[in-house]
Amino acid sequence: MVPDKVAAVLTTLLDGRAFGEKHGKNAATVVALHGWARNRSDWGSTLEGLDALALDQPGFGATPAPDEAWGSKEYAEWLARILEDLDRPVLVGHSFGGRVAVQLAASRPELVRGIVLTGVPLFRPKTGGKPKPAYRFGRWLHGKGLIPDARMEALREKYGSADYRNAKGIIRDIFVKVVNESYADQLAAIPKNLPVRLVWGENDTAAPVWMPGEAMEILGENATLEIVPGSAHLLDAGLVKSLRGSIDELRTF
Repeated sequence: MVPDKVAAVLTTLLDGRAFGEKHGKNAATVVALHGWARNRSDWGSTLEGLDALALDQPGFGATPAPDEAWGSKEYAEWLARILEDLDRPVLVGHSFGGRVAVQLAASRPELVRGIVLTGVPLFRPKTGGKPKPAYRFGRWLHGKGLIPDARMEALREKYGSADYRNAKGIIRDIFVKVVNESYADQLAAIPKNLPVRLVWGENDTAAPVWMPGEAMEILGENATLEIVPGSAHLLDAGLVKSLRGSIDELRTF
């Protein structure tokens, strides 16, 4: 039987410090976290027909940015205040949202029934090299007070990643903090009786498949890994189908 379609509704949470899109008629049994520079709308196809909540994380979509540079730990603390009002939903995280989901599962596992992760940079890249010599030299000059802030900012704009260049103000500070995080300790802290489902695009270059492979070695028997052929980092039809399968499994776990 096909579930009745109910229009998603923008919901205010935490006295205006959080916004999300509510799917379905009843309390959310699934909570979804989007990736960096994305928003709640990414989850429309995945959550169709479910009682679910797709959140805008602070600094993205409708949710205001924090007053200081948060790491994933502070984002997880923000998330915990929302989950405390729900009955152990399945937590789903894509990319940056998965960083937050891992932190939450490690620190407050009693708040969730299980977690589903996709495209999450769980570890620092094994390759990538040092910044360009011109940037490193400019950074040294700036540290010595020999070039002004405006010149240093121009170098950052020239040599930084697209995500770095597009981030402004406090969001750029958050980006720098988060991309330097790694989650081996948090993965190890997730209780072995909390189910974890890793659903990964075969061609993901932002979070290559060696990352979930290494995560599986840490997580143990209660985790599974599905590699989706042909998919990459963003939520295409193949990933959506596999994510939905994992979500439906954990909803009845």
